[in-house]
Amino acid sequence: MDKFLCTADAALRTLFVTPRAALPCPTVPGDSTELTAAEKVQAGALMRVNHVGEVCAQALYTAQALATKNRALKAHFQRASAEETDHLAWTRQRLDELGQRPSLLNPLWYAGAFGLGLLAGRLGDRVSLGFVVETEHQVEAHLESHLTLLPTNDHASRAIVAQMKDDEARHALDAQKLGALELPSFVKAIMGAAAKVMTTVAHRV
Repeated sequence: MDKFLCTADAALRTLFVTPRAALPCPTVPGDSTELTAAEKVQAGALMRVNHVGEVCAQALYTAQALATKNRALKAHFQRASAEETDHLAWTRQRLDELGQRPSLLNPLWYAGAFGLGLLAGRLGDRVSLGFVVETEHQVEAHLESHLTLLPTNDHASRAIVAQMKDDEARHALDAQKLGALELPSFVKAIMGAAAKVMTTVAHRV
């Protein structure tokens, strides 16, 4: 019952409570951001996608922490989730600054990611860690693409995305050090296709 309540609490906090970051939002000292209305819409759509990614990260790590019986690994997933909360808070804050809204489908994204995380966890700790590695690699590549798509003068959004990219790379490396299993190519392809659907829809809805 305690596990169920903690899991439900994590979902409700992610979806319906304004997140609070432990670390200050990244900025570029001395560079102010001034955007046109069209640039705000463009940046907002991209940051909405990034916010969805952080909603999914919360779901994945929560599910994987629930699935593992290894106390040390559970603690690792919980720490990673706490670090991703910073990303969740930063992207939500930036959306508010841009006058844009989060995805209307966040509960659906959360549920889907939670199911995938739980499945990966049930397949064993090394598979679960391998899922983290591939997910973070795909997210890292996705964030890299956003650094080219964001308006060049949107220093605020670009600082957030750059810091997130560095953090995701570190999370992948941490999972590899813990013994992550290399996932088959077809699994990586399926994960990539699912991510493409999510990012395409979240860009608009």
